[in-house]
Amino acid sequence: MAAAQGRAGKRRAADGRGQIYVYGNAVRKYDEVPRITERPARRISNTARRNREKAKHMSAGYVLFLSLALAVTGFILTGYVGLQSDITNSVQHISVLEKQLNDLKLANDEEYSRITSSVNLEEIKRVAIQELGMQYAGEGQVVSFTSESNDYVKQMADIPQ
Repeated sequence: MAAAQGRAGKRRAADGRGQIYVYGNAVRKYDEVPRITERPARRISNTARRNREKAKHMSAGYVLFLSLALAVTGFILTGYVGLQSDITNSVQHISVLEKQLNDLKLANDEEYSRITSSVNLEEIKRVAIQELGMQYAGEGQVVSFTSESNDYVKQMADIPQ
């Protein structure tokens, strides 16, 4: 039973599978030394070794090609950013112009409403008939004609009386 007792006097028990349980509130040092597994060095074929060596070194042509590709990419991206900036500025300018247009339309509508509300048609009719001597058209004075287009009529000669 002394072999089953730990250094601190804690009781140890073994289960049927060869594992030992330690009863207590602290873990004791293991008696086993952990195994360190090291892989044996793999042999690399000569072809793979040569390919790896070639991959480590870059030729001057390859470096020149990569530099040129980087410069072209930088130039294209700089142009792209410039175009994006131009588009953003144009959109902002358009929104300012649309606001101005809406303000002008609103001012125009208000002015039109003011003018139409200030016009007295009865006064215009009275002045036209009494002061200017205008008369309503008689039966033979109205001439009707048909037009091919509804946009406008262009007078090419005097209207017969």
